[in-house]
Amino acid sequence: MGKTCCFLGHRTVNETEDIKTKLVVLIEKLIVEENVDTFLFGSKSRFDSLCLEIVTKLKEKHPHINRVYVRAEYPCISECYENYLLETYEYTYYPERITKAGRAVYVERNYEMIDHSQFCIVYFDQQMAPTTRKSGTIIALDYAIQKRKNIIRV
Repeated sequence: MGKTCCFLGHRTVNETEDIKTKLVVLIEKLIVEENVDTFLFGSKSRFDSLCLEIVTKLKEKHPHINRVYVRAEYPCISECYENYLLETYEYTYYPERITKAGRAVYVERNYEMIDHSQFCIVYFDQQMAPTTRKSGTIIALDYAIQKRKNIIRV
């Protein structure tokens, strides 16, 4: 049985060729050496988008892998919107646990992804973190550490 990996990171990324190359190598190593076949994605961050692009490209070489979009919005979606999402992802769902999360919906969605993953690839840059409140990325990273997940920092 395969394993699962999620991605956690800032809305903005200092996107360099070095980071892209590092991510390709890391993700492919997880697929080949760690038997990771499911990748969980959130939304609202360039890091998620970048990782989705990389996993999608690697899917050409490893067609058995699955991309799952874990929604933090729209518990019920139309067939049209679901079909749109399924053009990019193999599956999408809205976690029941976030139904009453209110403003913490993205934090709870991240907890859901962490709970269902053996590996977490995290992009945290102190310079990108907000100064007026605790970063959602650092909240997720702290939770992943608490849950003793395999954390790979980029």
